[in-house]
Amino acid sequence: METITLNVPPSVALTDEQFYHLCMANEEWRMELTAEGELIIMPPTGGESGIRNSELNLQVSLWNRQTKLGYVFDSSTIFKLPNGAKRSSDVSWVRRERWEALSIEDRRGFPPLCPDFAIELRSQTDNLPKLQSKMHDYLNNGLRLGWLIDHQTPLVEIYRPNQDVETLYFSEQTPTTLSGETVLPGFLLDLAPLFNL
Repeated sequence: METITLNVPPSVALTDEQFYHLCMANEEWRMELTAEGELIIMPPTGGESGIRNSELNLQVSLWNRQTKLGYVFDSSTIFKLPNGAKRSSDVSWVRRERWEALSIEDRRGFPPLCPDFAIELRSQTDNLPKLQSKMHDYLNNGLRLGWLIDHQTPLVEIYRPNQDVETLYFSEQTPTTLSGETVLPGFLLDLAPLFNL
């Protein structure tokens, strides 16, 4: 199955509540809404993507359990970004003080903030330029560190505010870990399980 993108004209723009109800009524699909009014409908992931997503969440969650610095979210969580876009990534992380500053209502719905950290894992049906555009959307809305992992090329792109994107091509010469830098202090992502399926 392929990703479907529908253009929602301004005359029928979805409110936050309408988008929420649309997502709840179609839980078998992952949906996002860009600031430009594109409704993106993504099919469920396949087996290999599911394994890789689980590995990513496991590694970030284990680090977070030890440090207790924030909260980890899976690919089902949609964040309402400052520009109005409603986006989800395969793994997201938000600093504890930012999450706890939200109201109970905001925590239960689509949290109105941009994650501090996000990982996008390219699946078989993902378009690389669209994922790159999504990462820039996150950066423009406050992301502090992001990784786009593409096992097909294979490459990893590192996104940081006010810096050019750093591209690492995965090979035997490439480091097998990624550092969480100052955003996720002490965290090292082991890339081997993601590229060696």
